[in-house]
Amino acid sequence: MPETPGEPVLNIAIFAAFVVLTLFITFRASRNNASAADYYAAGRSFTGTQNGTAIAGDYLSAASFLGIAGAIAVNGYDGFLYSIGFLVAWLVALLLVAELLRNTGRFTMADVLSFRMRQGPVRMAAATSTLVVSIFYLLAQMAGAGGLVSLLLGVSGAFAEGLVVFVVGALMIAYVLIGGMRGTTWVQIVKATLLIIGAVVMTVLVLAEFNFNPSSLLGSAAEAGSELEPGAQYGLTGTSKLDFVSLALALVFGTAGLPHVLMRFYTVPTSKDARKSVVWAIWLIGGFYLLSLVLGYGAGALVGPETILASPGGVNSAAPLLAYELGGTILLGVISAVAFATILAVVAGLTITASASFAHDIYATVHKKGARTETSERDEVRVARITAVVIGAISIVLGILVLRAGINIAFLVALAFAIAASANLPTILYTLFWKRFTTQGAVWSIYGGLIICVGLIIFSPVVSGAPVNAATGVSPSLFKTVDFHWFPLNNPGLVSIPAAFLLGYLGSILSKEKPNEAKYAELEVRSLTGAGAEAATQH
Repeated sequence: MPETPGEPVLNIAIFAAFVVLTLFITFRASRNNASAADYYAAGRSFTGTQNGTAIAGDYLSAASFLGIAGAIAVNGYDGFLYSIGFLVAWLVALLLVAELLRNTGRFTMADVLSFRMRQGPVRMAAATSTLVVSIFYLLAQMAGAGGLVSLLLGVSGAFAEGLVVFVVGALMIAYVLIGGMRGTTWVQIVKATLLIIGAVVMTVLVLAEFNFNPSSLLGSAAEAGSELEPGAQYGLTGTSKLDFVSLALALVFGTAGLPHVLMRFYTVPTSKDARKSVVWAIWLIGGFYLLSLVLGYGAGALVGPETILASPGGVNSAAPLLAYELGGTILLGVISAVAFATILAVVAGLTITASASFAHDIYATVHKKGARTETSERDEVRVARITAVVIGAISIVLGILVLRAGINIAFLVALAFAIAASANLPTILYTLFWKRFTTQGAVWSIYGGLIICVGLIIFSPVVSGAPVNAATGVSPSLFKTVDFHWFPLNNPGLVSIPAAFLLGYLGSILSKEKPNEAKYAELEVRSLTGAGAEAATQH
């Protein structure tokens, strides 16, 4: 197989066609953006089915398509654990979060967390957490885009890969500046449809190679080096077993705390539509993850783990290489363009979430004291657009560093899930279900979970000190020439999630602030029945 599969000119042409199509959709949608509600929540005009498809488009990121396929191809059984965790997490979101948040919030997660607390401290904490989670998630998408385009165009070297990441960042900013949430949602719907169709086509082609006999597929994958039993990545030592438990906790609890997923619940008109959105998303996402099992083992059997690891995109190139093996240049170009559209849609969703949180929670509510006039709404949207540019610039710089480190993007997303599960989910659950929860408890839980989680990541093998990978000959750490790690686990969720729950509890019982029982009663009624929710979306 050539180092640069397919024809670079054809690949660029297909990429350009997808970009033009999605920019056209974004521009058409932007004509209806007249207010903050239009820019942040698409005027709450999407149906449950449409929003569920958009959620799938937002959630099925580069990690799902590129990272998981590569993880299964290289690590076998252990790679599929990402699919299981990502899917099961939606049950938590459905049962505990989706409908309740839609009933009580307006635009952002902080609307709910600050409902019965002091606005300033809680909104600042929630906005900070949202920005950190979004940037971690953006790093994975940027690295995925850089690796994918580097593979298809045959480019290598720091400058070329950096240029690719810069182009992705520029397009991401354009989507958000032009289309807002409405344009971003339509791009996500189109992208989810194309991604699922592409995965179905590739799955059929893979199974056809083995006469539609799954046993034959798994046997060939095992012969090529893809493991069918646990242990290739997790489960060999006491530390790795704990690392697996930590990963599982982060994946299962992280989804219900992801700001860009939570923000999607505000784009529908009713709580019933929010619930329908999640049910629809579960079916689409679950079906896709079943297909990813075939794609991953198919890549292991037909391409081979060694070829995948040696390619310019590394472990993240398994799906494009499989497409080239199955259908040659045309299928490679189409599948890669779909993957590229996947990345663009997800980064646009992340960027609008982060910029909305800063503009709505910090600028409009904390800085401007919550004044709601037509002028203030225009200023708020302007600040959101400026913030999107700043976040895009930060993501470009950090994305280049991550791409050069060659870290698996599914693994990077798992770290973002750990931060969301640590900093956001405990506070959300306490706010919704515990009467004695206070402002101090919320602030301790958010900042404490955030600081502990990020701190443990910094001093973990992810950043420095990981042993050299036998297959690639290099360390998977971000910094390869230094070692300052002391925390043994790659994912900190096992420690940071319980710590955040504990800090929220201690902060509340040690607080001198008396819980606002009247506000809690109002929150409880509104979250469970939807009473007053429509008024909250209009003031």
